Amino acid sequence: MATTKTTAAKPAARKAAAPRAAKKTPARKPAAKSAKPDTIKHQAVTLASQAGDRVRDAANQGKAKATDAMDDLATMVDDVARTLDEKLGPQYGDYARKAADAVSGVAGSLKSKDVDDLVADVRNFVKEKPAVAIGAAAAVGFVLTRLIKAGSDDKA
Repeated sequence: MATTKTTAAKPAARKAAAPRAAKKTPARKPAAKSAKPDTIKHQAVTLASQAGDRVRDAANQGKAKATDAMDDLATMVDDVARTLDEKLGPQYGDYARKAADAVSGVAGSLKSKDVDDLVADVRNFVKEKPAVAIGAAAAVGFVLTRLIKAGSDDKA
């Protein structure tokens, strides 16, 4: 029986030795993992930069379209002012011209500013007049909701 105990003890010793070798392998993995967060962090920074560039490009394109539309609106209102001069009198035409000048001025102001400057202006406005900003956001949300509902009703 003593031989069976020794034979039984040897496989147990071999099994015990095997986990120790396996424990050495995970000790190497943390060194490899420390490089991965740097790579992931670098990729995240790169992706964030690319996303920021794309958003800035889209904002610039939107700003250009908005200013073009405002210029067109100012031209149209100026044409209406001439018609009002002829049909209703110069005082009504003056009101329309003032509106056209205001729209044209806003368009010119938008054209002259960079998107980052516009964002900074909006932030400052919200800090100075939060109630007006919240009211404007609610009004814009209401109008957009009505437009979306009207569009979906037309399709149905």
